[in-house]
Amino acid sequence: MKLAIQIPAYNEEEHLPAVLAELPRQLPGIDQIIIVVVDDGSTDETARAALEHGADYVLQHRQNRGLSKAFVDGMQFCLALGADIIVNTDADNQYPGSQIGSLIEPLLHGRADLVIGDRQTLENKHFSPFKRAMEHLGSGVARRVSSTNVPDTVSGFRAFSRYAALRLQVYNPYSYTLETLIQAGKGSMKIECVPIETNPATRQSRLHKGVLNFIWKQSGAIIRSYVLYQPLRTFLSIGGILFLAGAILLGRFLFYYIFLDQASRFIQSVSIGGTLLVSGITLIMFGFLGDAIRANRQISEETMIRQRDEARILNLENLNEYLGHPVYSKYNPFRS
Repeated sequence: MKLAIQIPAYNEEEHLPAVLAELPRQLPGIDQIIIVVVDDGSTDETARAALEHGADYVLQHRQNRGLSKAFVDGMQFCLALGADIIVNTDADNQYPGSQIGSLIEPLLHGRADLVIGDRQTLENKHFSPFKRAMEHLGSGVARRVSSTNVPDTVSGFRAFSRYAALRLQVYNPYSYTLETLIQAGKGSMKIECVPIETNPATRQSRLHKGVLNFIWKQSGAIIRSYVLYQPLRTFLSIGGILFLAGAILLGRFLFYYIFLDQASRFIQSVSIGGTLLVSGITLIMFGFLGDAIRANRQISEETMIRQRDEARILNLENLNEYLGHPVYSKYNPFRS
């Protein structure tokens, strides 16, 4: 049983040593632990600090590509290394590495495909009252959209089984947390949550400029992800409302035209109702087209899953690049 711990990092030279020092090197039920740092185009010595303080591999982006891309590349790299379980944690030392054992326990016993660390947002002493309320409210919306019961939907402290990791694909360039949760929920994966304690914040978040900005960006991620995975329901619902409104307006005009000979008073119903009717029909057609594209994407994803599962790296000593990105390790040390 091989465990890979991946850490997306951007300019985290200062905090990485503390994060790496707290990661476990041995765990019950685990034969091998591999630590992978994804250096997302850092301008400081993040890669060197990672290797000097215990990382087994550093996958380095030549320029900053964003958290989602760093997360996906790290997941694919860990899968290629043959990982059976992949834990994702942050490089800013928010999540204590000592709790990884509790996080992976449901996976070791086969009870879950995905385990999420619950920061207990309503009681977290490191969150402001406003942040607690917004995190709780946002998680409620995300639970409904994803058809899950996860209390902390944006927690980045997560453990994936190989089955779950093979099937994850992130399209949102901003963040991976909500999209992967929606995908897991719609994919009928078994999800468990483990209460965790968090460390005090070491710096301001680089993902957003405050809670309201975070809500705005995550709202866009929720809408985009829902439309991506439920196109027929989305467009059928909106199109059906517009179609019904247009039919009512046209029906009113026809009623007065046929029975009361007062059609001139409601001539505007023809233009407005006709526009709504056509718009509704168009959106319904988009829904069926989107559903066909979704079915085709599922077929492509099955091919992608097989390719990912088969693309295990056999000769690690000679590994210098993966997916076009430099890779550093004890076999290939970092050089400035």
